Amino acid sequence: MNDVNNPAHYTDGGIETIDFIEAKGLDFHLGNAVKYISRAGKKEDKLKDLLKAQWYINRAINNENAKS
Repeated sequence: MNDVNNPAHYTDGGIETIDFIEAKGLDFHLGNAVKYISRAGKKEDKLKDLLKAQWYINRAINNENAKS
């Protein structure tokens, strides 16, 4: 497996995270949240990955609130 284009922490579970993100049509913020959730604990500290995902989700929420 190519660690640059197909790192193991993104292909775990039989589907590449990017393929899921694209199939669901997720935007940048939600796509990054999914990325960090799917790799949580596989590359870095699990809590760090979850906090990164939370940051992107909060940013998406703030952007939606700003539209209202």
